[in-house]
Amino acid sequence: MSGPVSLELQIKLTEWRRKAADGTITLDEMKEAVLLVRQGRVAAAQASATAKRKVARAVIPSADELLDEI
Repeated sequence: MSGPVSLELQIKLTEWRRKAADGTITLDEMKEAVLLVRQGRVAAAQASATAKRKVARAVIPSADELLDEI
């Protein structure tokens, strides 16, 4: 789930929300929902950490270097 949420997952989430509101969601469905949402958050955290590492490795010129180019 690090990218866009798939249509299949969107449909499942909508159905689980409806069932939760109706009080008809099962324990197994709740567990599945928690696992899928957690997987998405873990993937997002990993992607964020990777992006931060890439930025940290980038060479940022100093103000003097930028002014010298003018």
